[in-house]
Amino acid sequence: MRYVSFRRPDGTPSFGRIEGETIVELATNVAPSLKAALTDGSLSGLADGASYAAADVVLLPVISDPAKILCVGLNYAEHVRETGREQKAHPAIFVRYADSLIADGQPMVKPAVTERFDYEGELALVIGQPAHKVAAADAWDYVAGYAAFNDGSARDWQRHNIQFTPGKTFPGTGGFGPALVTPDEIDDLQALRVQTRLNGELVQDQPVSDMIWDIPTVIEYVTAFTPLSPGDVIATGTPGGVGDKRTPPLYMKAGDKVEVTIGTIGTLSNRIIDEQ
Repeated sequence: MRYVSFRRPDGTPSFGRIEGETIVELATNVAPSLKAALTDGSLSGLADGASYAAADVVLLPVISDPAKILCVGLNYAEHVRETGREQKAHPAIFVRYADSLIADGQPMVKPAVTERFDYEGELALVIGQPAHKVAAADAWDYVAGYAAFNDGSARDWQRHNIQFTPGKTFPGTGGFGPALVTPDEIDDLQALRVQTRLNGELVQDQPVSDMIWDIPTVIEYVTAFTPLSPGDVIATGTPGGVGDKRTPPLYMKAGDKVEVTIGTIGTLSNRIIDEQ
């Protein structure tokens, strides 16, 4: 299945299932959002509601209000090399906030305080059931599905000190979408390529299998120190090719179009605008 969060033509937030160019609404009073349906375990049993042409609704981030957004840094060896960092024995983890998220088709906002606004195409996963101290061998059972992610980064703010967070969670900088794709839609997750294009130019392209810490390892590590809830998001890291490490550097600016494609999971597309 492919699920999207969206606003109806009247502006009401809702969610549903994609069927071609149609969205079949699934929201109920008890489960008004995709996160709520995951939380109460009702998603697979919800009855079909109204249908909308996809062109008539406005997409929202796959999960609009995750309680936790955890991001893995330096999870592809090529990216570690280009940053000049030392590969560590454990994943680098930082956080984003929910107000940083934008949907497919929405503008990505370049913060006024940076001229070093960079792209980071990533595979994101959404947690489907309460997860705490999960063993890697059991981790796949906790994944509700996947989406594309763009971890838009203000590189100067990221490096004000040793922490990443200030450069990673400006409002409107985290693309997340277009849909939550359930695992049964994907034949071979490891073979999918994380590809980023800036104004049509391919700037990142590596398979998911190149991750240093695979998804079960990441889930085991993260849930060892914090409980996760249905609807929480893990962005699994970006491949090499970021703009900040190119010669000359390649940063995003107003008017640019950035696209993150991950095989059958789909393409997340956003235009860059300046912060007003």
